Amino acid sequence: MLFTRVKFWGLVLLLFIYLIGVLLLSALSLNESKSTALNKGSSAFTQHQISKLKNFEYGLTGFKAALRRSKINWCTDLKYQDPPGETIALASFPGSGNTWLRYLLQQATGIYTGSVYKDFGLLKNGFPAESVLNGSVLVVKTHEWGQKARNRFTKALLLVRSPGAAIQAEFNRQSGGHIGFASPDRFKRLKGRYWQQFVSDKLRGWQQMNLDWLFNFTGPTHVIFYEQLVDDVPHTMRGVLDFIGIHVDPQLFKCAMDRREGIYRRKKRVLNFDPYTKEMKEKLREAQEKVYEAIYNFAAPAAR
Repeated sequence: MLFTRVKFWGLVLLLFIYLIGVLLLSALSLNESKSTALNKGSSAFTQHQISKLKNFEYGLTGFKAALRRSKINWCTDLKYQDPPGETIALASFPGSGNTWLRYLLQQATGIYTGSVYKDFGLLKNGFPAESVLNGSVLVVKTHEWGQKARNRFTKALLLVRSPGAAIQAEFNRQSGGHIGFASPDRFKRLKGRYWQQFVSDKLRGWQQMNLDWLFNFTGPTHVIFYEQLVDDVPHTMRGVLDFIGIHVDPQLFKCAMDRREGIYRRKKRVLNFDPYTKEMKEKLREAQEKVYEAIYNFAAPAAR
């Protein structure tokens, strides 16, 4: 009887060990199968994941920047203007270098610049006065136009950049953030129709925005060409500061010029193709000539 029980439990133990072995072999086989499948399709898998991550970032422009603390080395501690001055607009079409000019002004004066917007990426990275629009800040960024947008201000700086460069810079910003770039694939989205519509819409806005501030703003206006700012930062900045009416310490101004590049001027990147078609270039040229002629007539009314 005892021998029978031992034999029975021995068989149970052997069966248990057998089942464990089968399960282990199955698990190893399945894992190997998955590993092989992943290796075979690793390129497609990786590309798919990268694509998903890119799309996620495009939908949250500036979000990554908002997670980081400001790494800007300021020439002096920044503060609000006390007593407050005039409420001065820094008006520009998106992509015209507004953020870079704000950076230069803060470096040269030590005074915050404000904005009609609240960009959390900028808020955490050097521009804590986002959404402040009064005389406690040096200037107030705006891309808006129309009577309601203009009525908030007593003076205006109008920053103008050539439409082709401004539109492409705005396309880069919407795709890659304030200092990022759009991938070449973005220009070819929907067989190029997305980019074509983007250019058409933005060119219309570029012309309307600049002409509205030029002709309809009744306060003192100072026009700055982005290209001239790039070519001669010290001279252009002195003109801007004189118009604002603020005295700047020479050593502080020198420090600002030494640190003129900062982190908010997008580095140049040459595409291996021209995103603008011949038809697009013609429309860009026509709009630019119309706006620039209006600016020159505004600056020299006697020449009309």
